[in-house]
Amino acid sequence: MATIEAWVAPAAKSSLVRQKVELGPLGDEEVEVEVEHCGLCHSDLSIRNNDWGFSQFPAVLGHEAVGRVVEVGRAAKGLTVGQRVGVGWTAGSCMHCRQCMSGNHHLCPQSTFTIVGHKGAFASRVRAHWGWAVPLPEKINVAEAGPLLCGGMTVFNPLAMYAKPTSRVGIVGIGGLGHMAVKFAAAYGCEVTAFTSSESKFDEARKFGAHRVVSSRNSDAIKELAGVFDLLLVTVNVPLDWDALIASLAPNGRLHVVGFVLEPIPLAVIPLIMGQRSFSGSPIGSPVGIGTMLEFAARHNITPQTEHFPMRRINEAFERLEAGKARYRIVLDVDF
Repeated sequence: MATIEAWVAPAAKSSLVRQKVELGPLGDEEVEVEVEHCGLCHSDLSIRNNDWGFSQFPAVLGHEAVGRVVEVGRAAKGLTVGQRVGVGWTAGSCMHCRQCMSGNHHLCPQSTFTIVGHKGAFASRVRAHWGWAVPLPEKINVAEAGPLLCGGMTVFNPLAMYAKPTSRVGIVGIGGLGHMAVKFAAAYGCEVTAFTSSESKFDEARKFGAHRVVSSRNSDAIKELAGVFDLLLVTVNVPLDWDALIASLAPNGRLHVVGFVLEPIPLAVIPLIMGQRSFSGSPIGSPVGIGTMLEFAARHNITPQTEHFPMRRINEAFERLEAGKARYRIVLDVDF
């Protein structure tokens, strides 16, 4: 019976408290990871606040964990004690359904979310199925790698599926997700346009690799880009001028949403049909996809822009994130 130190959310919208937590016996196909760093993602905030309606309390949050394997289940494969790995949004999947057998493990209907009904990584240790503990490349910046495991993969996945180096790509929202999307798309060779509602981010967006920056509040400026984009990646969950954005797609262009938009999106169907355009969305990605993303990030020296807090200041970090002050990702450094 393993006992760990963890920061626990006792109830919705509550402050986190430090407690000892029992993990129980290690599963045959699980590995246990000693956490070194863990990103604080907006999804942690949403689960803490029960914004999506499926949170389970008490909750140990944290799903962008980097650390070393300290114990390996007797049926776990491919990992060794001492190996540095990352654990993201998913801690396990069934490994036998059609989705898992097709390589789409992240779409498994029986997947285990790391922070829902499972003890997450705002803790001294976290567990995951061996397939979801993804080895880190040697050249990756370990202290900054956590946000890549969820936020980074969320934006890398549609770029890998739908973009080419010759693509004209628009990134809507330059925040925790969007700034990484700009970096990935630019490194891939795409022509990148960043859309942001904050003029204070214009220069930063260019430094991240954007060739052009447009105000997402300026419908006239968006309309001037009619027919331009092969892929438009929406990373925010705020009201937008959807008609203008759809019109900015080139023929065969795609509007792809990864921001958790809770309100219905009004779709102009005729422009989609007449331009043979597509509308789609996606969650994170498979373990192989995460590994590919990490290798790409290491090769191109792509890291998120981060602010670091010791984990003992976790509630302060949550307050900063909830106030919209994080620029652009927060990483908690374990100090148990």
